[in-house]
Amino acid sequence: QVQLVESGGASVQAGGSLRLSCAVSGHTFRFNCMGWFRQAPGKEREPVAAIDTDSGSTYYVDPVKGRFTISQDSAKNTLYLQMNSLKPEDTAMYYCAADTRCPPSWAASGAYYLDRVAYRYWGQGTQVTVSS
Repeated sequence: QVQLVESGGASVQAGGSLRLSCAVSGHTFRFNCMGWFRQAPGKEREPVAAIDTDSGSTYYVDPVKGRFTISQDSAKNTLYLQMNSLKPEDTAMYYCAADTRCPPSWAASGAYYLDRVAYRYWGQGTQVTVSS
């Protein structure tokens, strides 16, 4: 059974940094796209960043560009999200997602990778709280 397990969430002050991890296990196939999404209380789940795991192409939503970095360690089957210059509005539950059927980056726009409907496999989330 496929498992995505997030970790690294914490409470930090504005301006601080966190690194989230997503450990993937239980799969015999390779995910060709992975992403981070977040959901604040009372709000819809929204995209944060995504990566084409074959090409390494990365995609970000505007509010996190220049502050967050998505990366992967294929040998460790782990996805990361480095978050710097955190703001109170970054407070949310952060979810890792993955799928096997994403088109290659040359055939799809970033909007595809940042759409939650592209992902069938999800973790349980890790809480990030940023105080002012």
